[in-house]
Amino acid sequence: DAHFWPGYVSTAFKALLKVIKIEKPSFINCNGDAFDGAQISRFGRQMWGKTPTVMEELKAVKERLEDIEKIAKGAKLLWPLGNHDARFETALSNKVSEFEGVHGFQLKDHFPLWTPCWSVFVNQDVVIKHRIRGGIHATRNNTLNAGRSTVTGHLHQLKVTPFSDYNGVRYGVDTGTLADPYGPQFAYMEDSPVDWRSGFVSLSFKDGKMLYPQIAQVRSEGEVEYKGEIITV
Repeated sequence: DAHFWPGYVSTAFKALLKVIKIEKPSFINCNGDAFDGAQISRFGRQMWGKTPTVMEELKAVKERLEDIEKIAKGAKLLWPLGNHDARFETALSNKVSEFEGVHGFQLKDHFPLWTPCWSVFVNQDVVIKHRIRGGIHATRNNTLNAGRSTVTGHLHQLKVTPFSDYNGVRYGVDTGTLADPYGPQFAYMEDSPVDWRSGFVSLSFKDGKMLYPQIAQVRSEGEVEYKGEIITV
């Protein structure tokens, strides 16, 4: 959940670029809500607050994703769409449906190197998608109901919930948000405390099985905790 915003690059995103260079992943998953869609939200404008235009947001998303593309080194680039991403095409399809099929009216037209989808089935044991269940127990309920490890975003909680039964151990993972939880994207929260964390998750596999997911969590401005060390950016 990057919620990229014009003119701002978060600590978590800077650390993500460093980790990509170190880990050299085989795939990079943008797990929904890279595009925020502030001006085309179903919620009206808040007081006199200024929000970026669709064009300004697209430019910001393009800049950040190009930062990843430059260091991806052949990694597959996947983008399970989120509810905020969907605002782009939903707004157009409801207002100017006559333009269906015209290039540029789909979000993917602007990001040709990224494969859009609703879900990524990594193997028989792991599925990645933007959201499944809601609520504070979503990570547990997701993996319980899916019957496999689930990696989701949407709730911005950045955590791993193990779940065990006779089939063994699987994991419900929430990938948090690359944005600052108190950034301008979330002005609608009115500065209330939020149980959100800025960071991301890396997944490793051994003999076809996913190892315990690794969380990278923002410690303070310019510092991210990852695998027992501090990454400075």
